[in-house]
Amino acid sequence: MAQFRLPANSRVGRGKVHGDAKKAKAASGGLREFNIYRYDPASGENPSVDTYYLDLEGCGPMVLDALIKIKNEIDTSLTFRRSCREGICGSCSMNIDGTNSLACLKPIEDIKGVVRIHPLPHTSVVKDLVPDLTQFYSQYASIEPWLKAGTPPPDHERIQSKEDQEKINEPSACILCACCSTSCPSYWWNPDLYLGPAALLQAYRWIVDSRDEATSERLDQLDGPYSLYRCHTILNCSQACPKDLNPGKAIAGIKRLMLKKQD
Repeated sequence: MAQFRLPANSRVGRGKVHGDAKKAKAASGGLREFNIYRYDPASGENPSVDTYYLDLEGCGPMVLDALIKIKNEIDTSLTFRRSCREGICGSCSMNIDGTNSLACLKPIEDIKGVVRIHPLPHTSVVKDLVPDLTQFYSQYASIEPWLKAGTPPPDHERIQSKEDQEKINEPSACILCACCSTSCPSYWWNPDLYLGPAALLQAYRWIVDSRDEATSERLDQLDGPYSLYRCHTILNCSQACPKDLNPGKAIAGIKRLMLKKQD
């Protein structure tokens, strides 16, 4: 019988317990249990999941509020990214209760039972809840996310109709949090070849921009077996996006434009 096991240094073990479990069970709801992934590559130790019993009295309503309270009052070694706390910067993206999300937008009360928090899946971990997004940003840079226009710039702004502007409204709202790309199985399988939903959403944003004059060039850059066509329309990306954007629809739009170009 075949057996499938993770390499020994990848197996997640039980970590430390912070707080009183009996007190938490006896509480009427003021205490919540948080299971949080911990990993420090510099230590040479396997990853683990620490348990925290947190009194939510005086704590804000979001998961990020709880993480900040844990770091400030219980365990200062806990590491995570955060900045705006308003769902704008994308810094606090992580896997919460099995779903990629922004910790600053995820209400604690929406999670039933234990609150389980892990880093974004299928990414190298810098430490604890901090993923290494070097490749993600490199792929974003590869689609050349800036206006390309060969004609001399006018004396005023480049005019765009309301209808044309509406085409780029949604993809322009992407905050590059990586929730979509790290929820995509195709991206898990080919992270070095497939650009992923976030980069392709941004590619679409410039391809359909009426002011851009490099549409054909941009489509040629995406033509190939991996950059674009590893998308199998699983649509995890659209479900995971915390800004309610639709990368799957944008990718389908690029494919249609690619076919139109070939006719």
